[in-house]
Amino acid sequence: MSEAASPLEHTAPPPAPASFWLAFAFWLKLGFISFGGPAGQIAIMHQELVENRRWISERRFLHALNYCMVLPGPEAQQLATYIGWLMHRCWGGIVAGALFVLPSLFILIALSWLYIAFGEMPLVAGLFYGIKPAVTAIVLQAAHRIGTRALKNQVLWAIAAASFVAIFALNVPFPAIVAAAGLTGYLGGRIAPAKFKLGGGHGKADTSFGPALIDDDTPPPEHARFRWSTLLRVAIAGALLWAIPLGLLTAFYGWNHTLTQMGWFFTKAALLTFGGAYAVLPYVYQGAVGHYGWLTPTQMIDGLALGETTPGPLIMVVAFVGFVGGYVKAIFGPDSLFLAGAVAATLVTWFTFLPSFLFILAGGPLVESTHGDLKFTAPLTAITAAVVGVILNLALFFGYHVLWPQGFAGRFDWVSALIALAAAIALFRFRRNVIHVIAACALAGLALKTLAF
Repeated sequence: MSEAASPLEHTAPPPAPASFWLAFAFWLKLGFISFGGPAGQIAIMHQELVENRRWISERRFLHALNYCMVLPGPEAQQLATYIGWLMHRCWGGIVAGALFVLPSLFILIALSWLYIAFGEMPLVAGLFYGIKPAVTAIVLQAAHRIGTRALKNQVLWAIAAASFVAIFALNVPFPAIVAAAGLTGYLGGRIAPAKFKLGGGHGKADTSFGPALIDDDTPPPEHARFRWSTLLRVAIAGALLWAIPLGLLTAFYGWNHTLTQMGWFFTKAALLTFGGAYAVLPYVYQGAVGHYGWLTPTQMIDGLALGETTPGPLIMVVAFVGFVGGYVKAIFGPDSLFLAGAVAATLVTWFTFLPSFLFILAGGPLVESTHGDLKFTAPLTAITAAVVGVILNLALFFGYHVLWPQGFAGRFDWVSALIALAAAIALFRFRRNVIHVIAACALAGLALKTLAF
C-alpha cells in the first residue's frame, strides 16, 4: 500500500453481508439495551450500525435521521424502522420497529402496575422523589447532545435560538416552528448552501469508518425506488389497520368510552406533534392530564421517569399513561384493574406507533431519492436545529414542576435542586451512564425521605 493511501477507507476490509436473521438478532438486542432516550438510542445505533458493523455509512445514516427528525413521532424508533426497511424490505422495517418497542411495552406494563398499586408506599415515594430531578437533568443533556451534533455553524445556532424563543416566550405551536424552519432551510440552501449541508456543512457527516454495506454512493435497492403502486398499497393497509380497531371500539363501547377516546387522542398525538419524543410530551400532558384527567401532573412526571429507566423510545411513556388511565377508570370493572390497564397500554401503543411505520414505508423511497440533493436536505437540517430549541424548552417545563411543585407561589424545593445539580454534573462532567445516574438519585431521594420521617 502506498503512503498516500487514506488510513481507514483503504485499510478496512468490506463488511460481511447481513442476513435478515442476523439483523433480527441485532434489533432484538437493541430493544433491550436502548436506554437513554432518543439521544442515547441514536448514539447506540450509530456506534453499532455505522462504526462497528458498517451496515450503513455516516452520511446515509444522518440523512435518514434528518428525515425521521422532521416526522411526527419517535425519531429513534423511526430510524431503526428506516434502516431495517432499507436493508431487508418491508418486513425488515416492521421487525426493526416492532422489536424496538415490544420489550419496553411489556416492562412498562409491569412497572406501571407496581407503581399504581404500591406508589403510596414510602419506599416507592422516596425513590421517585430522587428520580424526578434526575429526569430534568437528563432532558437538558439530551438537548446538549443533539445540539452538538446538529448545530455546526452560527446559522443553525440562530435557528435553534429562534425556535426556543418562539415556543417558550410566544407559545408558537410546534408545527408552525417546523414549517418556518423548513422554509428557512429551503431558502438558505439556495442562498448559502454551505451552511445547510448535512451535518451543518462539516464535522461528522464527513467522517468515514470504512466501506459500508449501504455506502454514500450505493444506489437505492430495487424495493427502495419510488412507485405509486407501492405508495397506494401502504396507504390502504395503514388506513385499514387504523380504522378497523377504532371502528370496533366505537361499535362495542361508544365514541365517548375511555378506550375509544384513547385511540382517537393518541392518533392525533402521533400525527400532530413533531420533533420526536421530547416534543410530543407537552401535548400528551395537556390532553391526558388537563383534558381527560387520566392521570395527575405528578403521575405524568413519574411516568417519564419510568420511561427514562426502561429500554425503548421515551414516548413509551404513553403506555404508562394508558395503563394508569385504564386502571383508574376501571374500564372493565373493579375486579379487572390490571387487565384494564394492560389493554389500554397496548391500545395506546398501537395507535401511537402505527403512523411511524407508515411514514417510513411510504416516505422512504422518496427520501432515498434525495440523499444527495441539497434542496431536500437543507430544510431537514434546519428543522433538526429547530428541534434543539424545543427540547431545551421541555427541560425547563419539567424543571419548573420539579423545583416548584406547588407553582411559583409555593416553596422552592432546594433538595430537588441539589439532586438535579448533582445529576447534571454526573452527566455532563463525568459522562456517567443515564441508568447509573437515575439509580444514584433514586437512592438519594429514598435516603432523604427516610431521614425526613
